Amino acid sequence: MATMKEYRDERIKKLEKLKSLGYDPYPARADRTAMAVDIASEFEKFDGKTETVFGRIKSIRKFGKIAFIVIRDFSGSLQLFLQSDNIGASKPEEGLVGIDNLSLLDTGDFIEATGQVIKTKTGEISLAPSRLKLITKSLRPMPLDHESFTDKEERLRRRYVDMNVNIDVRDRFVRRSKFWQATRDFLIDNEFIEVSNNVLESTAGGADAKPFVTHMDALGQDFFLRISHELPLKRLLVSGFEKVFEIGPRFRNENYSDEHLPEHNAMEWYWASADWEMGMEFTERMIRYVADKTWGTRQFVLADGKKIDFGKDGEHFERISFLSVLKDQYDIDVFESTIEQIQSKLHEEGLEVEKLDNRIRALDKLWKKYRKTIAGPVFLVDIPVFMQPLAKTNSSDTRLTEQFNLVFSGSEMCKAFSELNDPIDQLNRFVEQQNLRDAGDDEAQMLDIDFVEALEYGMPPACGLGYSERIFWSLERVTAREGTPFPQLKHEIDQTTKDIYPDIHFD
Repeated sequence: MATMKEYRDERIKKLEKLKSLGYDPYPARADRTAMAVDIASEFEKFDGKTETVFGRIKSIRKFGKIAFIVIRDFSGSLQLFLQSDNIGASKPEEGLVGIDNLSLLDTGDFIEATGQVIKTKTGEISLAPSRLKLITKSLRPMPLDHESFTDKEERLRRRYVDMNVNIDVRDRFVRRSKFWQATRDFLIDNEFIEVSNNVLESTAGGADAKPFVTHMDALGQDFFLRISHELPLKRLLVSGFEKVFEIGPRFRNENYSDEHLPEHNAMEWYWASADWEMGMEFTERMIRYVADKTWGTRQFVLADGKKIDFGKDGEHFERISFLSVLKDQYDIDVFESTIEQIQSKLHEEGLEVEKLDNRIRALDKLWKKYRKTIAGPVFLVDIPVFMQPLAKTNSSDTRLTEQFNLVFSGSEMCKAFSELNDPIDQLNRFVEQQNLRDAGDDEAQMLDIDFVEALEYGMPPACGLGYSERIFWSLERVTAREGTPFPQLKHEIDQTTKDIYPDIHFD
């Protein structure tokens, strides 16, 4: 079997031949009057009409004076039925390819074809070209099918190839686009205003996460890539906005996992005058709308076989208590159990105990173990104040916050709460977080004095919520990397590429 370099060398020869004949192998445009799937699915509408199609060659078969070419565009595939009497001789100056130069075309090339829509004698819906034009000459062959391109690392590194041979992967990213569009449409339909804020921040806040650090030469200081959209959006509430949201990337300098990437897209909305109860009802409506528009269903089978149903309009998700989970599952009292008792339970449950573990991190590990058993959807409530520095205190129990987390597929998919708008309380909680940070917890939140100052001008009561692509990955039953078009990978240059470009010093 020929190597990639040998295949490429052969195509380079064809490219040089095309140029010597006068062809432009890379013209600036292609024309089209119909998509392949429209012709194939609505033959009666197109029968006998002259149409122009454009796509990538999937296969070529030549038998003397006739040939069959199958092309694929974004919509699907269509057969071209070429006859020498119809298509005529090649005209390189016009970019036209006849039967005589058909051998210069390869699978993977892009072509434009104009001709009559017909059915062949075997009943195959086809286009009979009178004009065939080369649009792009490919130098590397695409794998023939998905079975010949299964190596996971290779698929992730060359996703553009993966999506050509695994159409279901490409279609997943069409749904990903619908997922975010549905999120945007729902919020806009509910009178939210989309605002794009800076990615670089002088203080990283809004989440418990380790930030990426970069340096801005113009100002001569370090900045952080944002870990959350939260604090700038809440500053907008201070400025007079009442319903705002943002969709965009956030960055958390943490390890990869099946449900986490250091860079990922997320959405957050903030609604002045609303509290967490209103937020829960709104979230139920939003997740159902997004499921309807993205997948056309509210019922899913998850990767682990669990089933999830987002239910009918007007139904409410079950609520579970953080306090009860820790007590019932681990006999841990969130407020009274000592850190030594909690760490002992971590040992007992086979969970890691670290030197820098504090009460928050230790309790969170226990919760996350139990969380994996939940199919959902449920709302987690009764979250302690010391675990959430940005949420308003629950008036019925001042030890707790007015926070809810949407949980399904064993993961927290949304985090939301009645926003803390008391500047003095906020400062005190920031100080507690900064103390944890100074003690070595690099995921604890930074003290953002500018945000405290903004609150002193007055922020209205509000509810806010955020979710990430984890929802999409979960309902698609894929890992985080599989659910991202071009995930970050350790930079490597394979030997084939080094052989093809021997004059380039990649090291």
